[in-house]
Amino acid sequence: MAIQRPWPPQGGSVTRPDEAARAAGRSEPIRVLIVDDHALIRRSLELALAAEADIEVVGEASDGQEAVELADRLMPDVALMDVRMPKLDGIGATRKIKESVPSTRIIMLTVSDEEEDLFEAIKAGATGYLLKDVQIDEVPDAVRGVHEGQSLINPAMAAKLITEFANMSRKEAERPPQLPVPRLTEREMEVLRLVAKGMNNREIAKDLFISENTVKNHVRNILEKLQLHSRMEAVVYAVRERLLEIT
Repeated sequence: MAIQRPWPPQGGSVTRPDEAARAAGRSEPIRVLIVDDHALIRRSLELALAAEADIEVVGEASDGQEAVELADRLMPDVALMDVRMPKLDGIGATRKIKESVPSTRIIMLTVSDEEEDLFEAIKAGATGYLLKDVQIDEVPDAVRGVHEGQSLINPAMAAKLITEFANMSRKEAERPPQLPVPRLTEREMEVLRLVAKGMNNREIAKDLFISENTVKNHVRNILEKLQLHSRMEAVVYAVRERLLEIT
């Protein structure tokens, strides 16, 4: 059964979580939707996230169809999505959620890093994945990371994904770009190439001899120019539109 956190509660005077966050000097909390067909896993994730002042669990769903319905109503910032579920699996749910709520960042939950599943998940619009044996205290940082535009994909998998998308791009080589491609600066292209290698902000900063904040600003500008929501989407777009050459 899908669970939607009611707002506002019945009766009495209340303070919204985002108002409380601002009063405490924080920005609005990151709104998270948890999707898994195992109640114990949902409960564990909820407990881990509820302890964080800057994260709010706004709903839970036990299958992909419920997840799509809740995401459409709640418009979460981040969804933790199980790969294998009844009615509609996580990949199908991800695809539908990205169509209706493209701003939602989706983290796939999986028992193993099977390449086929992860290829399909990323192509469907997922930002990355977490193995279910991850330490539970690592989940909040993962949520924060994808909310800030990072991708939860290790370098080896990133390289395989980009090669796969490059192969797809070559098969469509005769297709001209559908719209004029936004122009990126030389430095933005340098950052994008390193993102495509699976490097994080700290590694990129070290490689280019710039600060992490400068890297973040470049990534933000890239996403704004391309009108995309995550680093991986930017890389896929760049490969598809032949801004990046992957050999």
